[in-house]
Amino acid sequence: MSQNEKKKRAALAALEFIEDGMTLGVGTGTTVDHFIGALAAHSHRLQSVVSSSDRSTTRLRELGIEVTDMAAVGDIDLYVDGADEATKRLELIKGGGGALTREKILAGAARRFICIIDDSKLVGQLGRFPLPVEVLPIARAFVSRQLLKAGGQPIWREQFVTDNGNHIVDVHDLRISNPAELETRINQIPGVVTVGLFVHRRPDVLLVASDTEVRTMR
Repeated sequence: MSQNEKKKRAALAALEFIEDGMTLGVGTGTTVDHFIGALAAHSHRLQSVVSSSDRSTTRLRELGIEVTDMAAVGDIDLYVDGADEATKRLELIKGGGGALTREKILAGAARRFICIIDDSKLVGQLGRFPLPVEVLPIARAFVSRQLLKAGGQPIWREQFVTDNGNHIVDVHDLRISNPAELETRINQIPGVVTVGLFVHRRPDVLLVASDTEVRTMR
């Protein structure tokens, strides 16, 4: 089975968590694109939908799904998003698509966070995927120096600006043995908007699609 088919499997499994009258948060990425594509048949059941990126908002509206401004809703009942890496402890690296800050806001506001991945994203330890850090443009060089001290190799994601008008520094070659501590440490560097470690707010459910099944990890 292709990786794309597995992504679709994981996305379709997340539809089972939708209930009538929910406020739904929708993430960003190739796996979420499959979820958005399948959501049109269920959108009439939802009270409102909020999105973590301009890209996802555009896709939702193209399917006739009304998107509510994030600032206009309170708590989110369900948030569905993918990940670039995940462990069995439900620790995540996110932000390959550059939407990590809004994704972290939605995850924090959500009563329930469902993460959908294919089994290639499941790892024993985080860090093989470069760790995205969203930074204020004025602070990019300073933050990069601090990330270098932390043992990583920071590389500016050139020609890319986030939906918030900021820059992304991708940190390569990190061995993330204590992701909760590293999340706190990087977030405390002046000029960092947020880091793509989702450990203090992990998903409540991780759906992992393989060739044979979709595993539910809690």
